[in-house]
Amino acid sequence: MTRRPEPWPGIPLGSTGAPPPSHPSTGSYPDGERVRDLLDDAVDAVDAPDVVFALSRDGHRTVRCGGTGPPPPVPRDQVRYELGSASKTFTGLLLAQLTQSGVLSAGEPAATCLDPARPAGRDPVTLAHLITHTSGLPALPADFFLRALPTWHTNPYAGYPDRRVVDAFLRRRQHRRPGTRWHYSNFGVAVLGHALAAATATPWDDLLGCRVLRPLGLSGTVLRPGGPDTDATGHRADGTTPTPPLTVGGFRSAGAVRATPPDLLTFLEAHLDPAGRQLADALRAVRRPVLRRGRGHRHVHTVSWFQHPTGHGPMYFHSGATLGQQAFLGFRPDIGTALAAVCTRRFRARDTFVTTAYALLAEM
Repeated sequence: MTRRPEPWPGIPLGSTGAPPPSHPSTGSYPDGERVRDLLDDAVDAVDAPDVVFALSRDGHRTVRCGGTGPPPPVPRDQVRYELGSASKTFTGLLLAQLTQSGVLSAGEPAATCLDPARPAGRDPVTLAHLITHTSGLPALPADFFLRALPTWHTNPYAGYPDRRVVDAFLRRRQHRRPGTRWHYSNFGVAVLGHALAAATATPWDDLLGCRVLRPLGLSGTVLRPGGPDTDATGHRADGTTPTPPLTVGGFRSAGAVRATPPDLLTFLEAHLDPAGRQLADALRAVRRPVLRRGRGHRHVHTVSWFQHPTGHGPMYFHSGATLGQQAFLGFRPDIGTALAAVCTRRFRARDTFVTTAYALLAEM
């Protein structure tokens, strides 16, 4: 008899108790001027052509923009920014929605979703392993770098299409039992997207759109490049050389989301207060810890988020980067606060963007 894997690797769901309750609204926005000053300081600290810090506290929003470049024709807070790996928070929410609604189980073998005639095997890689980076897959397929070299400085993912991602996964020999080691993998989350699309017989863009984007009212969120009037222009590490819009080939579920700052706040506000929303069960589910790792099990992960402690309660966050843009998404239910930060520069050696955004939310 084939052993069925646990729905989620690591610690069992619910073993740390229910998610913390959202911070009740006070009916007023405390320290509004102080918050604006903090956001302005954060914008000034990030050396990028375009910077937006958008904060929601108890439902009251404050958005501050700036940057070293000239103001674009469309206001900085009204264009879409590439989220890179922060797109995985959308993929995790989709998986939670599909499992909470009974469409599929997180314990489903990914290979069987992709090829129903394929036997699961003794220790299959499951959908849960893929989203929690415990599948044993490397960060990228073995032949990715060779294929990406011709477009390494423009669009390295564009030459690796859907079929090649799936084939690389189905052909790969398993060297480590899934669920035994955490290793961040764009490859794994890309495979997850294809597995979900195959299991539901729905193209990825349509699947995420009908089950996550539209239910949350995210009309300013898309999965493909638009144009100069809708999309921000990224810049390389020098802060001046522009980069072309990112196309991600077969890695859409791992990094294709583009969104406006207002949409990102709407997305995060749904996580802060799931009550009464269409995705309420899934939004609650992605706040529960499913995995602990590291010395003393200090690193906590949910289906979608990294979770760190603060002085009052947990902080959930995820960052992402493309060739020319970066994003930080985070929220704290203990103080009813969410932060969406984006910029149009790819920092490499000294990343002031992520450290500034993280510190701002952690120290609120």
